[in-house]
Amino acid sequence: MSLHTEPTARVRRPAPRPGPRPVRRRPPVAAGVLLGIVCVITLAPFVWMALSVTKPTNVAFANPPVLSGYTPTLQAFTDLWQTTYFADYLANTLVVAVISTVIALVIGIPAAYALSRFPTYVSALLLVLALVFRALPRFSVVLPMYDISRALGIYDTTFALAVALVAINQPFTIWLLRNFFAEIPRELDEAAMIDGCTRIGMLRRVMIPLMRPGILTAGIFVFLFAFQEYLTALVLTDSSSKTVPVFIATQLGQTLPMLQQAGAASLLLTLPVVVIAFVAQKYLVAGLSDGAVKG
Repeated sequence: MSLHTEPTARVRRPAPRPGPRPVRRRPPVAAGVLLGIVCVITLAPFVWMALSVTKPTNVAFANPPVLSGYTPTLQAFTDLWQTTYFADYLANTLVVAVISTVIALVIGIPAAYALSRFPTYVSALLLVLALVFRALPRFSVVLPMYDISRALGIYDTTFALAVALVAINQPFTIWLLRNFFAEIPRELDEAAMIDGCTRIGMLRRVMIPLMRPGILTAGIFVFLFAFQEYLTALVLTDSSSKTVPVFIATQLGQTLPMLQQAGAASLLLTLPVVVIAFVAQKYLVAGLSDGAVKG
């Protein structure tokens, strides 16, 4: 008996039918035109300011406006650095923004975690009170802060301004971080605690690494709020800790060279914000739309 067997004939399978062609959607032209118009309207003041501060003073405020035929100059920036205390004001602005951001995150992270993991009536009431405090008119909270800083002897210091901004921006930080914590499954808490972590150790070793995009998003927002804050800085500072927004406001209504210096200061104050928005846009969009885990 022979062990060799003939190969069995292959069964031909019918060729798969081609699926429906993907529909190529044309980009909405109307939406693109509308977005283009909005971008032009939004960027027009910034472009106009950039042109004004790079013109000679006698040309910058001419009527009708001069758009060509002049030699661009950076004299307004030179005068800003040499004839004013802009460097000190910029340093005060950065110090206040950094201090308020760090303190807001140090307080906001454990507070937001507790509010997300222990949803009781008290936590709901605290969240509502934080929202109400955030919605109050700024003058209603800044004027008492002025009296308190005077009484404590810390008026016109960067520390007082930073603490005031922490109090003002803390509700936003807690609400934002609390939403990110709520998206993290509680099973991770239980697994970490079964492995021997304490509540604080689990927050430090498990939650904070998962929350990195959310923490970065909250930190960027708080930094930008503090970096551009005007009213609180105007009320709580005088000369020693004046910030750039207050300096710009004091330059308005003065001579034309000082007005041009205010434009140069505004441009320098805007550039870091633009850079941060471009660099961190991934985290800002992902953090606000998808949450901390997906970011």
